[in-house]
Amino acid sequence: MANEDDRLVFEVNGQRFELPEVDPSTTLLHFLRSQTSFKSPKLSCAEGGCGACVVVLSKFDPVLNRAENFSVSSCLTLLCTINGCSVTTSEGLGNSRDGFHPIHRRFAGFHASQCGFCTPGMCMSLFSAISAAESSGGPPPPPGFSKLTVADAEKAISGNLCRCTGYRPIVDACKSFAADVDLEDLGINSFWRKGDSMEVRSRQLPAYSPKDHACLNDDPSSYVRREARRLNSGKHSWFTPASIAELQELLQLDSAGNAGRVKLVVGNTGNGYYKETERFDKYIDLRYIRELSVVRKDAFGVEFGAALSISKVVMYLKREGKSRVDPVFDKIADHIEKIASPFIRNSASLGGNLVMAQRKDFPSDIATLLLAVGSSVVLLSGRNREKLSMEEFLSRPAMDAKDVVLTVSIPFLEPSRIDGSIETSSRLLFKTYRAAPRPLGNALPYMNAAFLADVSFGKDGRAYIDSVKLAFGAYGAKHATRAKKVEDYLAGKMVTVEVVDEAIKLAKDAIVVPEETSHAAYRSSLAVGFLFEFLNSFSGINSAISPASDSNGSFPEGAGKSIIDTPSIRLQNSTILSSAKQVVESSSDYYPVGEPMIKSGSAIQASGEAVYVDDIPSPPNCLHGSFIYSTKPLARVKAISLDSREPADVAAVITAKDIPAAGKNIGSMSVFSSEPLFAEEITRFAGDLVALVVAETRKSANQAAESAQIEYDTEGLDPPILTVEEAVERSSYFQVPPFLYPAEVGDFSKGMDSAEHKILSAEIRLGSQYYFYMETQTALAIPDEDNCMTVYSSSQCPESAHRVIAKCLGVPDHNIRVLTRRVGGGFGGKALKSIPIAVVCALAAHKLRRPVRIYLDRKTDMVVAGGRHPMKVTYSVGFKSDGKITALRLDILINAGITEDISPILPHNVIGSLKKYNWGALSFDIKVCKMNHSSKSAMRGPGEVQGSYIAEAVIEHVASFLLMEADAVRIRNLHSFDSLKLFHGSISGEASEFTLPYIWDKLAGSCNLGQRVATIEEFNASNVWRKRGISRVPVVQAVIMRPAPGKVSILWDGSVVVEVGGIELGQGLWTKVRQVTAYALASIKCDGLEDLVEKVRVVQADTLSLVQGGFTAGSTTSESSCAAVRLCCNELVERLKPVKDQLQKQRDGVKWNDLILQANTTGVGLAVNSMFAPDPSSISYLNYGAAVSEVEVNILTGATTILRTDIVYDCGQSMNPAVDLGQVEGAFVQGLGFFMLEEYLSNPDGLAAVDGTWNYKIPTIDTIPKQFNVEILNSGHHQKRVLSSKASGEPPLLLAAAVHCAARAAVKAARKQLERWGCVDGIEQTFHLDVPATMPVVKRLCGMDAVETYLKMLSRVDKKG
Repeated sequence: MANEDDRLVFEVNGQRFELPEVDPSTTLLHFLRSQTSFKSPKLSCAEGGCGACVVVLSKFDPVLNRAENFSVSSCLTLLCTINGCSVTTSEGLGNSRDGFHPIHRRFAGFHASQCGFCTPGMCMSLFSAISAAESSGGPPPPPGFSKLTVADAEKAISGNLCRCTGYRPIVDACKSFAADVDLEDLGINSFWRKGDSMEVRSRQLPAYSPKDHACLNDDPSSYVRREARRLNSGKHSWFTPASIAELQELLQLDSAGNAGRVKLVVGNTGNGYYKETERFDKYIDLRYIRELSVVRKDAFGVEFGAALSISKVVMYLKREGKSRVDPVFDKIADHIEKIASPFIRNSASLGGNLVMAQRKDFPSDIATLLLAVGSSVVLLSGRNREKLSMEEFLSRPAMDAKDVVLTVSIPFLEPSRIDGSIETSSRLLFKTYRAAPRPLGNALPYMNAAFLADVSFGKDGRAYIDSVKLAFGAYGAKHATRAKKVEDYLAGKMVTVEVVDEAIKLAKDAIVVPEETSHAAYRSSLAVGFLFEFLNSFSGINSAISPASDSNGSFPEGAGKSIIDTPSIRLQNSTILSSAKQVVESSSDYYPVGEPMIKSGSAIQASGEAVYVDDIPSPPNCLHGSFIYSTKPLARVKAISLDSREPADVAAVITAKDIPAAGKNIGSMSVFSSEPLFAEEITRFAGDLVALVVAETRKSANQAAESAQIEYDTEGLDPPILTVEEAVERSSYFQVPPFLYPAEVGDFSKGMDSAEHKILSAEIRLGSQYYFYMETQTALAIPDEDNCMTVYSSSQCPESAHRVIAKCLGVPDHNIRVLTRRVGGGFGGKALKSIPIAVVCALAAHKLRRPVRIYLDRKTDMVVAGGRHPMKVTYSVGFKSDGKITALRLDILINAGITEDISPILPHNVIGSLKKYNWGALSFDIKVCKMNHSSKSAMRGPGEVQGSYIAEAVIEHVASFLLMEADAVRIRNLHSFDSLKLFHGSISGEASEFTLPYIWDKLAGSCNLGQRVATIEEFNASNVWRKRGISRVPVVQAVIMRPAPGKVSILWDGSVVVEVGGIELGQGLWTKVRQVTAYALASIKCDGLEDLVEKVRVVQADTLSLVQGGFTAGSTTSESSCAAVRLCCNELVERLKPVKDQLQKQRDGVKWNDLILQANTTGVGLAVNSMFAPDPSSISYLNYGAAVSEVEVNILTGATTILRTDIVYDCGQSMNPAVDLGQVEGAFVQGLGFFMLEEYLSNPDGLAAVDGTWNYKIPTIDTIPKQFNVEILNSGHHQKRVLSSKASGEPPLLLAAAVHCAARAAVKAARKQLERWGCVDGIEQTFHLDVPATMPVVKRLCGMDAVETYLKMLSRVDKKG
């Protein structure tokens, strides 16, 4: 029996907390971050959709008499629900003081952390999986490993997002704990070297033992072991009934008017979707009512308590499935594991999911599954219990807030019976379907379905459908429905082409997707595809059914291959990723430069001890800010009002009127222009900042801003410019400085005249992309004495923030100090776009004389971010019959938004990357359009990504026109060194540096390109519903070096402190700087320098300590910073040489520590500042690489699986091959998101229509290449480069176009098949595959009516036969 108390008591990392009073809406994450020192759980999405906030919860199980450990999303977990529990964060597993946990050490050693913001959540997801595996029974694993399997290790982090790494090293770190891992399959790491034996490798891994590293709360004195507690407290407005009677009493009291609104609570995960801000008077925790938390089984089926977590339901379903002949329980369990993520399923309840489906039309998979198998629920309404079929439950009026689902029953199903006995030739066939952007879940489906058929066989061996249930859901209807007319039609029928054809016609009439639903036609086609696959799969039930040679209306062999067999969807007993290969070559020329050292700070990132801006404890009297922004693109702001029902702790509403008289309304500044901080009289775009609400808490500020009402007036204003066509019509452009506008190449007219073929005025449109850094925009401003201000900013350009803050406040620059230690992901979005956050914090702090901090919620961040530049491209191209292009003309319209930002550099960047091919002659007209949209800004590879893709689109178009393979056209137009110099000029360097031809051929050989092309042709010929494609693309990208400052100080004990202008964003800048510092100082040649790199610490950027810091962007800041530090070190060595010479006269050898002590004693200056200024003749250089990607497209769903990617990339002589490898992989996967997944959509007014993880999908572990091979080419000495190194941060992103081109090849094969089937409408030999090539896009080009076309073809063939 659980103890009852009005005290909220729990533990965090062994520390006991007892709270006398708490707001019941407080989340665990809010408490941890605001009331404890444990900051490893991060706030990123507040939706349970990213995993940054994952912790492990330990809860006493009175039945098992032990604590159970499971991961939860702390941003959704209500604090009151953890009463009597213990919480473990990543710091609790291990830390720098007590020793790191093996998980932390392996994450660091496998180079699995870059910016590090997501890493603690990853570690906790993995720990939870290991803990669960260790308690699951089974044989003991080999020493040093856990009971985890490789498949489970991968799935453990399937719900965690990372924007930096590309996931591969994270997966390797996780798999290193698996009992069945092949260590040979794991990638580059710091534990072993190539060639080491398996025994040596396993020994070198950080030691792991289940007793020490997988168990929590084994101490009998632990609080969570002693008792399970029920919280009942009027002070907390929180009640925990132990029985249905107690629950009814609480609800009755409410009905009598003794209380107000009621919230029934189990896991609170629904709040991640619906984001309730409503205040409740009473919270009722249902988890301690036994009837709602047990599983009962009888002869008729299994009854689940509705408060059971989805994870426990899955566990029971699998357990029951083992004892059943029919597949129903196993299939339901398998499908449910594709819903949400492990840490959501661990707390989300079965009943809660169904209530959301019934009351709020949530697109539930579970409701669809249960509808198909004839499940029922017991509903409590007042004093009445009612048993309802799932169909009755879903179709009744929306449940009252006080109605409670008590139990859910799944019946045992058996085939047809004759005279009371089971018909021996009968069997049940149950299949489930789900089409979603992510195969493993963490994404809502476009459609789901579950089909149950009772099938029997005639004497001729053919299949007959005795009965069938067909349930469809998530397609825009209010709830899942059954296609009863189709069911009735199929009953008693033998499966033939004619029967399937008629069933599909009926299904299209039965499953009507509302027109207002997104991708309506696509969803309708999914219904057809799912039903076709199900019926067609009957041919696999019995080998005697429907032989392919029969002319009897049956299906050809292979036609019914299940879409469930698509590689991206297979889950059971298989891994998500296969082995990958990384080839890197270390260099000892500049040791320790060139070594694949562990990234600096990666262990404390894993443990959660690394401090980001929002981790800095709030100073006393700190206020919190939240933006009010315009929802109109061009309108006068007449008034702003806050909801009077919002909290009274709003301190101020800051607007442009609060800017000091001596200051300016300035929020950002680039070399081209400045941007206002606030809209004054007129908002210029949707998302324009109108005001900042400042309140005592972040929650109050966010709620007040969300409730704010703006009164608009548009009278007398011109209509906004919202399309590039409108910008052209009204000549609304930004000027591009002549020195930035690229030069044309050759004579376009002559090139077109010499062409044998021409394509005229073809069009491409490219959309935007959101940064999705895991840490949103954030800043903390603290007023200081004498009208000074200290600002902590997550910024790529703190110096620019410094200058703008001073201008806004009207104070000298020396009154402002901006500090940036590290950034939780930037990608360009923390450059100019971070400045307004720092400025408005400083403005509010200046006005109110109190510290003010801002941490944008994800929705607001997506509204104000701007993102990548959308473009409209029109091109004309001339070419020869052999594929040689003679001339290319481009007309490009760039949506720059409302201010210049960095947009004037876009023409230079677009054309620069497009010049990777020899176009013969290149002509263009590029207009940078000023529009009533948020200013678009730099995003990793700004302009280069678009330019490189445009080049590939032209190549693909020419190839289609000529009926040639695209690879042959690419080869025909690759540069020679002479043409490279013609297009790129002096930055081409020496002929020996032009490594692309070598890379191109090397890649073809290493990935067996020719053989794989032939294999793919065979695959496509023998597979009807799956097609594969392969593509090879090059990258030629110029980067520019910029000046950078550095400062190196040697302290008394010989340790070294380094300051650089470059900001650590996760790109390993600090790591390379440490290596270069150690290399340069080691030239003094003292004793005791073996571990000098360990004596070097790089510290945060401080704009008053190191000036002229500039921007961290463009892939070259690491090089520039290293060059600056090397200058400092060289000067220090020169100063130390006389001291060393003097000491050598007195002794045989000179130790480093003695040298530094003597230098201090004799007054030698041991701190040096320098400024690296690149030589104008070598300020820019070209980077080369190539990629081959192979994909598989599912014609029925449009799903694209990336089977394999091979990359060879030239890093020169890499300063740190492990760091550069991570940059290559991470950049490629971010590019993959742009080309295949990410839709940064806006409404008709230009306001962002996506607002979080539910509707914006970045790549996840299940959407990256299943096999991901990368080689970092060491191309040797490059005299004009910094220690012969080259950039790695941005160019590899452009290579992700290989995936898009491969998908196009697969689609092309599908369209050829449609032509063979007799489809001629809309099947042109040339077509354009949109970016991103999402599932609906791919399906549309593969044929929305592909199934119907196929059936018509079969009917024609049958009639001819």
